Amino acid sequence: EEQSTQPIQDHVEMGFSGTNGDPDFDDLIERLVNTDYYPDLFADAFVDAQITEARMQSALAQFVRSIQSFDSKFDAGLAAVGGVNINQDFPNFSAQENLGKRLFLDAPPNGGAGCAGCHRIPEFDIAPNSLNNGVIGVAGNPAGVDLTNTRSPSLRDLVRADGSSNGPFMHDGSFISLMEVIEHYDQIPVDAANTNLDPRLSGPPGSPGNQALNLSDTEKEALVAFLQTLSGDAVYTHAKWSDPFVD
Repeated sequence: EEQSTQPIQDHVEMGFSGTNGDPDFDDLIERLVNTDYYPDLFADAFVDAQITEARMQSALAQFVRSIQSFDSKFDAGLAAVGGVNINQDFPNFSAQENLGKRLFLDAPPNGGAGCAGCHRIPEFDIAPNSLNNGVIGVAGNPAGVDLTNTRSPSLRDLVRADGSSNGPFMHDGSFISLMEVIEHYDQIPVDAANTNLDPRLSGPPGSPGNQALNLSDTEKEALVAFLQTLSGDAVYTHAKWSDPFVD
């Protein structure tokens, strides 16, 4: 809820900061009050027409929570094996996609890439206890170091319905393609400035350096193919997420 109105009050983003000559949040509320539709919409949602930041936060947060994509090729495959037998090959997957799924699920000691150790299935969100992933840059500041960006959105819908990328990836936008992401996890760079690397990405006990999966090109391509199966069409086409100002 708190995060939902922070961009609104940021000078660089939506500009209702009350600083640098910007209007403040009260000015925004006044604009909403003076529309011919927002008071009615607030009354529908909250019994009366009063518009407050707390109510805006509740409405925005509920809308964002509604945006969940579960119509992907992966979801169809999981349903086809009974919804629970995730380790079984999916009948709607290609051999390459099933290989990528096994690599995603299996831990490195078992020949996999261990992705599921941090990205929890079926949401593919990040485990809340995760530390940083070896990317410590700052967007727009090549010399900067940031060890605090440890949260990740879901891995679902990394590509659009037409197969094109929704990148750039990582918090600093440093990777353009999914293959670059896989290359990063295949060989986690050693950086003395990184004092917060997740231990799941360090090398085996007693060995120097960080994670080195030594994936083959075939395995890397299979992981990319599997990640592409996590994208659906609904988030791009369902009417409930469409522009409410377009008939």
